[in-house]
Amino acid sequence: MTIDYASIEARRAELRRRHVLPHRPSSSARGLHHVALVSSDVERTITFYQDLLEFPLTEIIDNRDYKGSSHFFFDIGNGNLLAFFDFPGLDLGPYREVLGGLHHIAISVDPATWERLRGKLEMAGVPHQIESGASIYFKDPDGARLELLADHLGEMYGARVM
Repeated sequence: MTIDYASIEARRAELRRRHVLPHRPSSSARGLHHVALVSSDVERTITFYQDLLEFPLTEIIDNRDYKGSSHFFFDIGNGNLLAFFDFPGLDLGPYREVLGGLHHIAISVDPATWERLRGKLEMAGVPHQIESGASIYFKDPDGARLELLADHLGEMYGARVM
């Protein structure tokens, strides 16, 4: 299959021209409250996110939607949370990337923290891939893809996106 990259870029430029407003109005949203993922092992997830990635666990509560399930939260900075559910007794199977599903979660960290966490991932034997000297891609214990990004919030590869 041949991909027509020139057509793709032309379409992207047209979408940008038509839909990126010169004077962007304020959003109706206050911010991202949380992104929720599934955990097959609560303690393993806490160890990975709090101890390895240094995202403090903020709370563990009962999941109102499934009796016996926990809903727990990690502080990922700037008032944002990364949340998890466990579903004891349900065999949900392993994480799978599917069309329309989660591709990855990108979390901004400062460059010094990026270097420290890269070292911790290496010491822990977590397979990872570095792209553009500013992104580290890896998977959590349940297979969800994460990115630690040394770019500032609102920037991507030197371009302002916010």
